[in-house]
Amino acid sequence: MPNIGPLEIAIVLIIVLIIFGPKRLPELGRSMGRGIREFRSSVTGKNREDSPGSPESRELAGSSTSGDTTPEDEPVQGEVVSDKKS
Repeated sequence: MPNIGPLEIAIVLIIVLIIFGPKRLPELGRSMGRGIREFRSSVTGKNREDSPGSPESRELAGSSTSGDTTPEDEPVQGEVVSDKKS
């Protein structure tokens, strides 16, 4: 198996900088970080929505204060349509 040294890493980083440019590198890093986090959470079985401290779970827990269900509490299926015309 070939060893990857600092010279090879530097060459790859220079090629990436030339291809994408300095303005797009932070965006690429953020998207790669999100992808790695999502992959890691899917492999381990952890989901942020299931954790008790997440804002989504607090919002869902506080949404139904009474036993009555209203049309707003029922799940809606369908396609999202925007009213704005471009």
